[in-house]
Amino acid sequence: MTRIYVDSLDDPRLAPYRNLPDRELAREGGLFIAEGAHVTHRLLASGLGVRSVLATPRRAAQVEPLLGERAPLYVAPAEWVNTVVGFRFHSGILAVGVRPAPPPLDTVVAAAPAPVRLLILPRLINTANLGAIVRTAAALGVDGIILGPGCCDPFYRQAVRQSMGAVFTVALLRPADLDACLLSLQREHGIELIATVLDEAATPLPQCPRPRRMGLLLGSEDHGLEPAVLARCDRRVTIPMQRGTDSLNVAASAAVFLYHFTLATGP
Repeated sequence: MTRIYVDSLDDPRLAPYRNLPDRELAREGGLFIAEGAHVTHRLLASGLGVRSVLATPRRAAQVEPLLGERAPLYVAPAEWVNTVVGFRFHSGILAVGVRPAPPPLDTVVAAAPAPVRLLILPRLINTANLGAIVRTAAALGVDGIILGPGCCDPFYRQAVRQSMGAVFTVALLRPADLDACLLSLQREHGIELIATVLDEAATPLPQCPRPRRMGLLLGSEDHGLEPAVLARCDRRVTIPMQRGTDSLNVAASAAVFLYHFTLATGP
């Protein structure tokens, strides 16, 4: 790969890096930004499309073997990278990636091992929480994440950054009709839908059995799961709280629930 040294801050080839809104990048060919060395390296290792990489000279030397001939490598001084990005960016490397096409639901379920573990997020609006949840889901072996129409975009840069690149490897689906998808999971794939709730009448998590084919639903940060979604679920489960605590952050809750249903031993 021949490095392309940037000699002007107005170089039009750097346009995707200029702190553009995520929505605009998505419209321009389904692009997204990967920030930092770890996330950029994981993007290059994932097999997803890469449009270009922007790096300081030191970072360029590290990324060249991974990038090969796949995309241009733009090299600029650290001060220029900071100017292009719009803030002091210490990591010194970014990449423009291409969003993958969502896989079909049937393919994701068929490819899963005997215990099917799906995570369903009907309406999660905080990108940092979504990124953290995707990272946890990847670490605990979730087979796929289904995003409702009200869920934020997992390829927005904060979500990508918080996921530490896990969005590149976890199957992410966004069905047009979430209720039809849930019904299909139940009737066609034998998936038990488990709603996570703040309700003392729900099954306490330590007492909840672990079905072999499961879809775990997490609600929004402020309002939880909507009544119509709750009505579709087969079971409700809650995390018992102590010392007057009324709830956990949704990303922390996801980690607790997923550990119980994927790794913990028990009934």
